[in-house]
Amino acid sequence: MTTSATRPSRFREYYELCKPRVVMLIVFTAVVGMFLAVPGLPPIQALLLGTLGIGLQAAAAAAINQIIDREIDARMARTCGRPLVTGALGMTESIAFATVLGLAGFAILWFWVNSLTAVLTQFTLIGYAGVYTLFLKRATPQNIVIGGAAGAAPPVLGWAAVTGTVDPHALILFLIIFIWTPPHFWALAIERHKEYADADVPMLPVTHGIEFTRTQVLLYTVLLFVSSVLPFIFGMSGWFYLAGAVVLSCIFLAYAIRLKFAPRPGLPMKTFGYSIVYLMGIFTLLLVDHYLPYPQ
Repeated sequence: MTTSATRPSRFREYYELCKPRVVMLIVFTAVVGMFLAVPGLPPIQALLLGTLGIGLQAAAAAAINQIIDREIDARMARTCGRPLVTGALGMTESIAFATVLGLAGFAILWFWVNSLTAVLTQFTLIGYAGVYTLFLKRATPQNIVIGGAAGAAPPVLGWAAVTGTVDPHALILFLIIFIWTPPHFWALAIERHKEYADADVPMLPVTHGIEFTRTQVLLYTVLLFVSSVLPFIFGMSGWFYLAGAVVLSCIFLAYAIRLKFAPRPGLPMKTFGYSIVYLMGIFTLLLVDHYLPYPQ
């Protein structure tokens, strides 16, 4: 008999339904967008409530993703422990939980931030949970490229939360994440290609082969290197950011080159892991650089 001491925490199950590590990365890039949007500090209400609203909507999208993908998740070792697959959570309560999160996030953004952020965030949720998860993921090997637009939106959402506008500089941040997404995810897909094949998900390594995917990872990493210097070129950042971005991009490029020309077991996952460090590093550099006292 299961006792209260051994019964799994319901909080933990709902927490895992939200893909917390993914949500934290989304929120981090959104918050950086808020700070970059203004010369000083962002208004406290926009910062706190914008972060909360965007975070709740991101968590709702992650939960909907798991609801839709539960059959695929059950067939993959990486995801077979998710709460809907194991039966720790039921469909009805998961749908109710995702709905409450989504509605709460939208209401916070609409009533206490601004309508533009609320609408853009809602479209992002629909793009990820609906268009990507429900259709693109099962329809085309370019799923992560097209669907990457939803994952690249958070800095734009953060910027809009503070200013009520979509600035061209915010779109540069969008571009960086958009181009980062394919090499980030395809590195994982190379490692897990057999699982994706067994689950009938047309990821690029399944449809076009691992060697072709390695080439695509390298090409996108080169594009990412170029896009990473755009904040400096367009006056968003200074030399501190540029130096750090070049170092981070060179390391990422070295991983991509080794993945293409000197592949070995474990390298795809190391590349995947570094890609997360890379994105966090780029946005951290942008944030620090924004407040450095450069001479006028």
